[in-house]
Amino acid sequence: MLSSPRTPSHSDAALHRAFVSVLGPDGRGVGAAVLVGDSLVLTCAHVVNSALGRDHFETAAPGPAQAVRLRMPHVDGDRELSGRVEHTMWRPPRPYASAGDGASAAGTLPYFGDLAVLRLGEPAPDGAEPAPFLPERDGQEVIALWASGSTATTLRAVPRAVAEQWVVLDVVAGSGVYPGFSGGPLWDRSREAVVGIVVATHLTAGGAAQGFAGALYAIGLPAIEAELPELPPLAVPMAGPGRQQMLMILEQLLRGSESVRRCEERLSGKLRRTSTQQAADCHRLLTLAIGVRRGVPELLEVVREHLADTDVGGAHRSGSLYDQLVSAARVVSAREILTAQQRRDLVGLLMHCHADPTQVMHSVLPYAGEYPSVNGLTDVTDLLEGYDPPDGQQMPPLLQAVVRIALTECSTGNPVAQDLDAWVARVALRLGIPQAAVDQFREDIRPAAGDLPATPVGPRIQVELLPLSPGHRFTYQIWVWNGDGRHEVVAVQDSEVSSEQVVAGIRAVLRNDVHEHAEQAQVEFFLAPAWLRLEVDTWQVTGDHDDGDFFLGISRPVVLRSSGRTRETFARWKRRTEALSSSTPLVLDQRSTSSVVAQARLEATPDAGVVIMCCEQQHQSQVLRQCLQAGVHTVLWHRQNHDAETAKWLLDLLQGLRHADLPETVRLERAKALADPDCLTHHGHRLSLLYDGPDHRPPPLAPDAWALTQP
Repeated sequence: MLSSPRTPSHSDAALHRAFVSVLGPDGRGVGAAVLVGDSLVLTCAHVVNSALGRDHFETAAPGPAQAVRLRMPHVDGDRELSGRVEHTMWRPPRPYASAGDGASAAGTLPYFGDLAVLRLGEPAPDGAEPAPFLPERDGQEVIALWASGSTATTLRAVPRAVAEQWVVLDVVAGSGVYPGFSGGPLWDRSREAVVGIVVATHLTAGGAAQGFAGALYAIGLPAIEAELPELPPLAVPMAGPGRQQMLMILEQLLRGSESVRRCEERLSGKLRRTSTQQAADCHRLLTLAIGVRRGVPELLEVVREHLADTDVGGAHRSGSLYDQLVSAARVVSAREILTAQQRRDLVGLLMHCHADPTQVMHSVLPYAGEYPSVNGLTDVTDLLEGYDPPDGQQMPPLLQAVVRIALTECSTGNPVAQDLDAWVARVALRLGIPQAAVDQFREDIRPAAGDLPATPVGPRIQVELLPLSPGHRFTYQIWVWNGDGRHEVVAVQDSEVSSEQVVAGIRAVLRNDVHEHAEQAQVEFFLAPAWLRLEVDTWQVTGDHDDGDFFLGISRPVVLRSSGRTRETFARWKRRTEALSSSTPLVLDQRSTSSVVAQARLEATPDAGVVIMCCEQQHQSQVLRQCLQAGVHTVLWHRQNHDAETAKWLLDLLQGLRHADLPETVRLERAKALADPDCLTHHGHRLSLLYDGPDHRPPPLAPDAWALTQP
């Protein structure tokens, strides 16, 4: 079924001017792409392979004689264009972060790469414009267009999670997913920018024919820039505030047309844009910088170099016009202080680092009321770039973070620490920060650099579970995490299986992939809020020929965690977590089944981190959702009994108990219930635990290599 036709939005005009259809050998659309430069088009490598009639996962770059047929349906639908792959920007799908580690093979997950840049053989049609890009951060609804560009098949989705490589999105009900969406831009109407390009969809069994998608996947802007360092800076939405201030200062700094011309030539070269030569003026110079990512920092660098070359009366000294230009630039481009090359150099170094991203964020911003969600060190530094130095300090949070990362890597003997220190020295010089200030900061924090969180005793087996309605069949992905930095996917099941087969998969991971503290491993099920009541702790494998039955709930601690967390709940979660040692549990009984009452009781006790839920089974999902929205991360409940006696028993169970001991305590209660089969009323029989938090969230479920579709 097709999604309902939508009236084209005025805010989609920039999307339409940049949207490109990719045609197959028969002239039909096989995918989409987006115009990113005057003659450059960005899409997925597997879309190019399909357009040329090649194998979906072909890794060799197409030859110069192999042209891809293109069309821009919203600009000139009758004109056919051709594009050839830029070999320096060909990234076929691969299962490893490094391009040299091998191609996809059965059982591996190719969620790296899958990008290609085409160079047009002729100018783009009149009216075509490169699309503006922004990172995905706000979780707003986005749209994607099918290969034809028709708005009748507009796909709507909401980002669920952002990982270092892929953004995972939930498809909005009523939207269909069909071959032809891949490679196309994901458009955020509220910000009028592209936040990624569609790369794959995970279709549930039986839903492929109807286009029902369990999840949609996109390659986000940070991954695009990291994978394609040769790609010219991408366009961004034009900034407004501060622009006139910069223009006024530039006109005072760059006196004479020759100075403007030289700066324009330098900036065009750095941004890989065509120089306007004699037509250059300060307005054109500023517009050139503002229109692309990291263009404003590049402009500052160009002006600084020009002033140093011409030695204009010390105009670049502190308190000068140049300092005023820097201040105005922070208004125009508040989130960017690094040039494109400085950023690429840093990303390349961070690929070899293993510091804890969350620890770095908390160390640099210790008094922040709410911490953004981060996915790796690259994301941390990207976020910190937008913060100003604290009052009385010269070191901006970005440089503070890199210094801390370097100290952590140095303590482990990682040689990349020296390159990080050199990077900090170079950037600090460009930002006007004395080397003495950098050295002093490094010495001040050196004793605390190794103060890392305590390592858990045992590993965690993390199961990202995707139930299929009515909840009797499942697909899943299993991760292993331990305190030594290991966090990797070890098993993927993309076809529907029963709960017994899920348990068999977990047991196989425990046997084959957990080599230390296997008996202490805790099993964590990540579930969407609607499925948190699944009785995963009662699942078992029966009749195993090695050592009999395997019952998850008593073999080891089993807890539920939610995959539906949002940044908005994090501040509440943090407050409740900090008060765990002193707060008392909150009981939500049958009177709290009204969402208004539950919300009021949760808001009236903002420090309660543990909730005991005692209400009828049909209301438990709603109350659990209320707890998640209020920032509660630990909920204890009985799936069947909901009387006052059960509430009292659960409260007594928590008396004098450390929060960290809760999973093991619940496991023992389940074991006691099974140890006395004649006692059918023991509360441990159907005891369940939501033991949630934002730490160590597995990356989004990635489909098996051979289940990737060509949307």
